[in-house]
Amino acid sequence: MHLLELGTAVPDPMAPYREVDRSSPRHECWVAAHMVAGLDGTTAVDGRVGALSTSPDQDLFRDMREIPDVVLVGAETVRLEGYGPVRLSDDSQARRRNRGKADTPPIAVVSRSLDLDPAASVFADAPEHAPTMVVTCAAADPGRRAEVEEFATVIEAGEDRVEPIAAVRALSGRGHGVVLCEGGPTWLGELVAADRLDELLLSISPVTGGDPLPVSVTPPGADMARFDLKGVMAESGTLFLRYEAAVGRSATDERSDR
Repeated sequence: MHLLELGTAVPDPMAPYREVDRSSPRHECWVAAHMVAGLDGTTAVDGRVGALSTSPDQDLFRDMREIPDVVLVGAETVRLEGYGPVRLSDDSQARRRNRGKADTPPIAVVSRSLDLDPAASVFADAPEHAPTMVVTCAAADPGRRAEVEEFATVIEAGEDRVEPIAAVRALSGRGHGVVLCEGGPTWLGELVAADRLDELLLSISPVTGGDPLPVSVTPPGADMARFDLKGVMAESGTLFLRYEAAVGRSATDERSDR
């Protein structure tokens, strides 16, 4: 047991995240997820995350998009949160260019139903250098797929449903070495169950109440996953935790030893 105390101020809150070596993923590419929850574990209020996110969390959420090659998000989250294309500060864009990346990463929307609005900002306002992609499956309605192909690049990943491993492999095959998942909880649960989550960035907001929706919805029959705590910061009552997937022993293995 260790007592954690508030230490010295961090001049640049993004510095610890930029310093993480993501060049050696366990699988096809490095997959990180960024989520926020209340003290009771809720991740939404009336279906949206806005009421949970404090000002420091909003800043970190925006700035973390400097790191990935692509932002991956479920269609329901896109609809509920009114997603638009990624926007970064001039300094963040300059750092990306120095690393040989485009000014901003594209967004990849996960959708089996393909119930998507071409006028939505995430599609209509996407820059030419980062057009929005849609990740779907072979069983998706062919008529809707043809419509979506008019305004987005469609990636097929799976037969009857969007399969996390196939999706990650497809993005990796397009040169995306770092993927940042921004939810929702159901899609995050699929990634964890498929052992494709390398890093979890979890902000704990100092509030309770909200929807009965956890950070990650585990699919039926999935094993438990174990993560190691790698970093802790705090600001204005908000706790910022960084975890990485534990290598070797699973949570199930540890319980069997008790």
